[in-house]
Amino acid sequence: MTQVKICNVDQLLPGERKIIEFNDLSIGVFNIDGKYYAALNTCPHRGGPVCTGRVGKELLAEFAGVGLRVREYYGDNPVLSCPWHGWEFNLETGIHLADSKIILPTYKVTIKNETIFAEI
Repeated sequence: MTQVKICNVDQLLPGERKIIEFNDLSIGVFNIDGKYYAALNTCPHRGGPVCTGRVGKELLAEFAGVGLRVREYYGDNPVLSCPWHGWEFNLETGIHLADSKIILPTYKVTIKNETIFAEI
């Protein structure tokens, strides 16, 4: 693994993302509520630019009982949705929400001296 400098922390504010190129790879780096994530910007489905898609929280549901509505709510896990076909991935683990055998490569992000690095 190689530590790749992304930018200074003040250049990637909460809610923002940055797409970088490194050794023929496109990598998306995200600041979600002050926590940083990085993922390959190539969807395993059809190669779409997954890191340009919607970022949100995981939609969860619980069976409330016979004759009752299913209780839906948003969990804490950040989710990245590919803009081409809507495939959704846990941004921390890269695991597809519907099929755990499908994984989007993710990278460890560290902060050193107010600089963001991704281990690629």
